[in-house]
Amino acid sequence: MRIAKVINNNVVSIYQADGSELVVMGRGIAFKKKPDDKIDESKIQKVFALKNKQTSDNFKMLLREVPIELIEIVENMIVYTKETLGKKLNENLYVSLTDHINFAIERYQQGLEIKNVLLWEIKQIYREEFGIGLKTLEQIKHKLGIELPEDEAAFIAIHIINAEMNEEVSTTMTITKFIQQTLNIVKYHFKKEFDEDSLSYFRFVTHLKFFAQRVLKGTHYNDNYDHLYTMIKEKHHEAAACAEKIQKFVAKEYNYQSTNEELLYLTVHLERVINR
Repeated sequence: MRIAKVINNNVVSIYQADGSELVVMGRGIAFKKKPDDKIDESKIQKVFALKNKQTSDNFKMLLREVPIELIEIVENMIVYTKETLGKKLNENLYVSLTDHINFAIERYQQGLEIKNVLLWEIKQIYREEFGIGLKTLEQIKHKLGIELPEDEAAFIAIHIINAEMNEEVSTTMTITKFIQQTLNIVKYHFKKEFDEDSLSYFRFVTHLKFFAQRVLKGTHYNDNYDHLYTMIKEKHHEAAACAEKIQKFVAKEYNYQSTNEELLYLTVHLERVINR
């Protein structure tokens, strides 16, 4: 392998035979090296093959400023997340999460702390992602000696969710708020707490994530289930009444008209939640 560009002592970029670029990381891999020199392949610790050129360029710029230990923490977290959640993650997570944690560390060192206004909601709605955020904070404390607040675990969770759903941070924050508002309507309507560890509750929250995306984008289901919704409404009238409350809330707060298909799915999920 020959070096195309030296990014710092620990990171270089190389070009493959097909013209694609790889970012190669390893401690001291580029020490006293210059473009076109061969690299010691035994020092390679990680190879990043980012398909999007803008993402790759942004990542290389970031690597000039970020310690290798932080890159290792983020890389390990992303691998763990993929294995644990079994989901595809947008490769921009390498850039957004590394940049966020690096900035969070800078704020910590300056004595500045930013509160996450959705900390409670994120802990409740995105439990797995929040748990990964906490594990990441443990690694930061162990490897860098910096103890970041719990709020940062929630911010890390948001970045993971963005990568899962291909959304921007601001959109994910709005989706989180939307889900919590909807869950509050459900709890007040039925005047009960639900088993948040149950499969039916998990499925309902997952449905709300995608419902929120449709609301924010102004899209709808394409199916026509008007007749089926009428049947479901008659059979599960209490769940349907709650679904219609959600419909009115969404129309008022988000200027979105929910179709009968949407009401059908909400009713079915609500019925499962309240009876299981």
